[in-house]
Amino acid sequence: MTNTNRHKILIFDSGVGGLSVYQQIQERLPQLDVVYFFDNAAYPYGELTQDILLERVERFVTELVDKEKIDLVVIACNTASTIVLPRLRAKLTIPIVGVVPAIKPASLLANLAVGLIATPATVTRQYTHELIRHFSQDKKVELLGSTRLVDMAEEKLRGKDVNQQELRSVLLPLIGKIDVAVLGCTHFPLIKNEIQSVLGNSVTLVDSGEAIARRVESLLCPERGPDNNPPSKLLNKIYSSAPVWEEGALNERLSLLGFKPIQTYLRSDV
Repeated sequence: MTNTNRHKILIFDSGVGGLSVYQQIQERLPQLDVVYFFDNAAYPYGELTQDILLERVERFVTELVDKEKIDLVVIACNTASTIVLPRLRAKLTIPIVGVVPAIKPASLLANLAVGLIATPATVTRQYTHELIRHFSQDKKVELLGSTRLVDMAEEKLRGKDVNQQELRSVLLPLIGKIDVAVLGCTHFPLIKNEIQSVLGNSVTLVDSGEAIARRVESLLCPERGPDNNPPSKLLNKIYSSAPVWEEGALNERLSLLGFKPIQTYLRSDV
């Protein structure tokens, strides 16, 4: 690995939802160099077959790990994490961190019931139902799968306001039935305030971002103490798998988060 203060990580997602994970990691470990990749050519991942998803993630991740000299990979996508982690860990020698819905902490907090808000693919995945069986046996879990919420988060980062009336119609099956909601997609913390407004302040929102950041820290900087003066660094890189058009608002937001403008990733065999 590289110098302790110059570790470089790859954050991988199908869209910009993984930026919620990036923000948690950046807050905890500001000295890290970050490469963010979003596979917008195949967005959303929930609509891909398992074989295609596996092939795409493995290809892009292994190429970027070699190209960018990556020390650790974060698969910041619940759908991908439930499928690709074993294959990537068998292929690469560096740590691979995945994302799973925060069912366990949510069930410990809930008195009434847990609401799992995720993509349709995550809601139906066997892995998700195993998490519920293992960690929420004594708490009812209401499942809500929505692709529209993912799109809303993508649109918000591009400067479009979230339609609260539409959001309420999506979340209506959970209103009044739960006291803890799991944001089971990395896109959803990007519209956390809007979701909180619809569900009400009596509902606690839980996501996996902080836990992922702690895991990254434990793997890369296990003996790290408080660092009030992190070393200066250049802006982080962000790649897309397909050209992006009219992304002025997104690039402006990305600049505030510490990224260079989006670059289209060019594969070596193309």
